[in-house]
Amino acid sequence: MTKQINVERWSVVSSKPFNEILMVIDAAIGHPDLPTLRKAIVAAQTYSEMESAVRGAVGSTNLMQFMRFDLGEIIAKGRESDSPRILRLLVGNPLIMRQMAELVPDAGSYAPVTILIDERADGVHLSYDRMASLLAPYKNPEALKVANDLDLKVEALLAGAAS
Repeated sequence: MTKQINVERWSVVSSKPFNEILMVIDAAIGHPDLPTLRKAIVAAQTYSEMESAVRGAVGSTNLMQFMRFDLGEIIAKGRESDSPRILRLLVGNPLIMRQMAELVPDAGSYAPVTILIDERADGVHLSYDRMASLLAPYKNPEALKVANDLDLKVEALLAGAAS
């Protein structure tokens, strides 16, 4: 079976330097030691214990970084001139993912979410594919509410970093 999914990409362009934008984002999201967090989640006997472990790992946005891919390092190889920076962050919250995936299991394909930060001639672009658009075809109002809340968190983070 094939399902058609139309994705909404939210984007903002900033005149701020790449590193300044990244500092704002880094300050707002958690950077847990993932093996330690995983052990705490696995060891949790109750939802409350798991929730406590996750809450200790997130930043002020209620989000954490799972992985960071420096795509610019790859693009720069073999070039003689400076290459624009491009960074992909996988960001999310296991508790939010759980809420969505319990209702729509396919949500697990989209969480954690991707934030793309890249330099272009017109400025630094911060982009995000809206979770609500990814879950819309599943027609689950409860999952869409959680996805919309997540979208608001991520978009506020990026808008704040860009301004």
